[in-house]
Amino acid sequence: MSSDRETLKAEFLARHGYGDVRRQPLGGDASTRSYERLHRGDATFIFMDQPPALETAPCPPGATPDERRALGFNAAYRLAAGRVDAFVAVAGWLRAQGLSAPEVLAAEPALGLAVLEDLGDDLYASVIASGGDEPLMYDAAVDALVALHAARPPAVLEAGGSTWPLLTYDDLALQMAQDLFVEWLPKLKPVTFDAAALADWQALWTPIRARGEAGASVFCHRDYHAENLLWLPKREGAARVGLIDFQDAVVAHPAWDFSMLLHDARRDVSPEIEQRGLDRYLAARPDLDRTQFLADYHALGALNIARILGIFARLVTRDGKPKYESFMPRLWRYLDSCLADPALAGLKAWFDAHVPAEVRS
Repeated sequence: MSSDRETLKAEFLARHGYGDVRRQPLGGDASTRSYERLHRGDATFIFMDQPPALETAPCPPGATPDERRALGFNAAYRLAAGRVDAFVAVAGWLRAQGLSAPEVLAAEPALGLAVLEDLGDDLYASVIASGGDEPLMYDAAVDALVALHAARPPAVLEAGGSTWPLLTYDDLALQMAQDLFVEWLPKLKPVTFDAAALADWQALWTPIRARGEAGASVFCHRDYHAENLLWLPKREGAARVGLIDFQDAVVAHPAWDFSMLLHDARRDVSPEIEQRGLDRYLAARPDLDRTQFLADYHALGALNIARILGIFARLVTRDGKPKYESFMPRLWRYLDSCLADPALAGLKAWFDAHVPAEVRS
């Protein structure tokens, strides 16, 4: 880190009353953000650092597809580009719904800095690995999605002096997601996709993307999995689920966050837990057509899994993070489960023809 950035951070902390804290660096994630835990006596806080210059621009509301592509991946894919004002606005909205996003204690979005409530270290993944009650915790995660989906998503989120547009996970964003697979997998695995294969790829996904955009009706966390959920057992109901890493939120099909939760790349989610979660959600949403929801869950789940496979191939080959390759066999198993839906026979045939079994490991 440059000395200038470190000086900026120290001045920010002093300006907001945290100049006396002890600073403890925390492990990073697959983004350009970094975190520290701040200690003052028995009290702790989280310090988030997202240098604005490290990301391409986010998507302006109303930008055309061509304008979004010209601005770069974040705009085309409708990512928040790590913007702290997005985090602040989304956190405030989530808290207003009675959910457990961290309180923002101090923030200067223009600097990419914020001090947050510390929700602890009890990530779902680590608590379950240590013997936590997995069915209970997944029930709570489903209940949090029920609460999120019960609220009408506003066009603009406003909180803590920040505003942020809540855009739709639309056709272009979904296309960017699906195409990560065909762009990056050949850089990691011995596969090639010729022009005919790529044309078939687009044709197969086009109606699925249309269903995804047409069904976009709920607030979507977008990265809702066991390493972004914290277990807070002293709270009640859906508030027992601590939410982080939600700044890329969009309006999306309700199946999307279910795929993130139940097709978790980093831990095995059993068919029993998957079925339990889907049944619990659909029981709470009698307004949904069960057959159609499950069909969309399989189709959009397949798109999401292909997206994550592409991202992990990129993390390995471009970013030098080899651990992500070890997660890919799990994703192939999830994909096989989705593609077992007879309605996706054409998509299954494409994978069988172009991605041999020995590559899916």
